[in-house]
Amino acid sequence: MYQPNQFRLDDPGALKQAIDQAPFATLITQSEKGELNADHLPLLFEAADGGSSPGTLRGHIARANPLASGRVDCQTLDCQALAIFHGPQAYITPSWYPAKREHGKVVPTWNYQVVHAHCQLRLIDDPDWLKALVTELTNRFERDRETPWAVNDAPAGFIDRMCRAIIGIELTIERLEGKRKASQHKPMEERESIQQGLRDESGYDDADSLCLSGID
Repeated sequence: MYQPNQFRLDDPGALKQAIDQAPFATLITQSEKGELNADHLPLLFEAADGGSSPGTLRGHIARANPLASGRVDCQTLDCQALAIFHGPQAYITPSWYPAKREHGKVVPTWNYQVVHAHCQLRLIDDPDWLKALVTELTNRFERDRETPWAVNDAPAGFIDRMCRAIIGIELTIERLEGKRKASQHKPMEERESIQQGLRDESGYDDADSLCLSGID
């Protein structure tokens, strides 16, 4: 990923937060024939307890997915994968820039936040592991609801059948790199104008409009 220094996002806490806020990832792998494949799935991040890895990502795919039927060796950690987490993004019109009124020498841009996780991938076909994973995924995405749905709200036999239709994915992270291109290198007056435009014209909430305007 092209990384100008002013846009580099490398603080471990900020990277974890970015993943947690945008957990639906694009997972890139390569087949034995050299073909690139992209799968789309939510991934949960777990920070490492010491060691050289920044942590792991966990999720699941359908058992019918070609990724689960021969593209990788389920028993070893020798398959390279790239998980991409897309954060907030927005078109930035030059109409918001104070410089447009002053001299007109302005052009549009696109602001965004993204994290790349370079990983070693393995598949996990273990009923207990999968049951724990889907429970954790459910709890994560139901937690803000007034009346959260829980896995044990469904019949146990039904959940067991559903789990037999999926395969677990565990990604050991080798390297994390993040990028926040958000006009943070621009004068504060311009950043404030972008933040106002994102909020008032484009409908972004305060958190995303502040993130995308480069205002910390």
